[in-house]
Parts: sequence; structure tokens; C-alpha cells
Amino acid sequence: MSEAAATRAEGSVQVIARAAAILRSLGSAPQGLSLAELAVEADLPRSTVHRIVKALASEGLVSPVSASSGFRLGSGLLQLASSSREWIVATIHQELVALSDKVRETVDLAVLSGDRVLFIDQVARPHRLQTVSAVGVSFPLHSTANGKALLATLDDAEVRRLLPRSLRRLTCHTVTSLDVLLTELAEVRATGLALDREENDIGICAVGTAIENPIGLPAAVTVPVPASRFAGREEELGRNLLAARRRIEKRLAQ
Repeated sequence: MSEAAATRAEGSVQVIARAAAILRSLGSAPQGLSLAELAVEADLPRSTVHRIVKALASEGLVSPVSASSGFRLGSGLLQLASSSREWIVATIHQELVALSDKVRETVDLAVLSGDRVLFIDQVARPHRLQTVSAVGVSFPLHSTANGKALLATLDDAEVRRLLPRSLRRLTCHTVTSLDVLLTELAEVRATGLALDREENDIGICAVGTAIENPIGLPAAVTVPVPASRFAGREEELGRNLLAARRRIEKRLAQ
């Protein structure tokens, strides 16, 4: 490759990286961001942001919030995200079934969706007392095991941009301090496991883990359990969940 060709290739990679930074910023701001706000978030000159946003808008990857104010993720990107979710569900559903059979509990699959966690698949167990959340329903990130597992895939600066300093209290067990949550996320990164001890709903606990995949879609698998069956099973559930994660990531990489 000639020096000129190498320079052009390097420039193309830089443009892609800058476009990705802009899309990530918009992904963390469902309400949309102005060009000035995007320039600050992506740490880029406003003229560069304007040029890239214009190109992204022409492909339907971003769209204007209104005729005079800011941009948000476009329908083209949302369609790609929907296809990615369908691919992940189709690829790993049988592994979710296997995990559910192993631990004899419901298993959920969820993805990061703005500042919420969105359920995209579930294998429910026919217990008299069971925990079932409908596919398509979303929940807060800070009070759920899958949400915390997904937050742990981000660095602290990204978490701070995504969440307010004072977090909404859902139950008497909910962590409402962002600084306390960040300390918990450091432990999640170390162990690979996130816990919900009746933090989103009284009577429901869960253990979750994030899964890596080749398309980069932040996703998490969770085992929700009624609190009456959770005590004394955390280690067993976590061990089986991590083993399932290894199998799932191997399948996704094929």
C-alpha cells in the first residue's frame, strides 16, 4: 500500500470512529442532543460534528428531534438494532432453555436501550410462585441485575453521563446514590455477576451477567428468583450463569 493510500485508509478509520462516538452519545440521550452538545460529548469540533451528522442523517441513522432543535438516533439504526436483537435471540435461545432446565428457574435475555434495560426473550418456569416480565417491557438500569450487568460494561464516565446522581427509589433496598452504585459496578466487573436483592420489586431477586457478542450489542442474561427461593442459592445460580455465559459467547462467536 502506498503512503497516500495508507493515509486515506487511516482517515477513513478516524471518520468511522468519530461517527461511532456521535452515535454512542445519542444512544445515551433518548431525548436528543444539539450539535453543540454532541461536540462536547464526543470531544470534536462542531464543524466536524455537523458534517458527520449530516452524513448519518442522509442514511437514516440519525434524525432531527424537531425542525430547529437537535438530533436523536434514526429509524435506520433502530431497524439495525431490531435485526441484531432478533439474531441474538435466534442464536442463543436454546442455551437459555438449557440454563433454565439446569437451575429450574426463569431465565431472561435483555439489552441496553437508552437509559433502560429492555427484555427481548424469556424462558419461564411453571412454578406456583414465579417471576415473569413480559418481553418488550423495559426497566431501570440501576435497580435490576441485568441493568447493573449492562452498566458494568461501560466505564464510570459513561455511567455518569447516562444516569443522574440521585437515582430513583423503587423499594427500600434500591441503591439511590450514583457513587455507591459505581462502587458496586466495580465489583460486578471483577466477578462478572450483578445482583438485585429486592431492589426493583419487593419479593424478587436476581443474578445477571453481561454477554459479549461480535456485533457489539450490549446484552445480559438474568435468572430472576422469588426472594423466598433466592437465599442460599446465590453461589449456585451465579456459577451456572457464568458457565452458560461461556457457552453463549462461544455460540455467538461461531
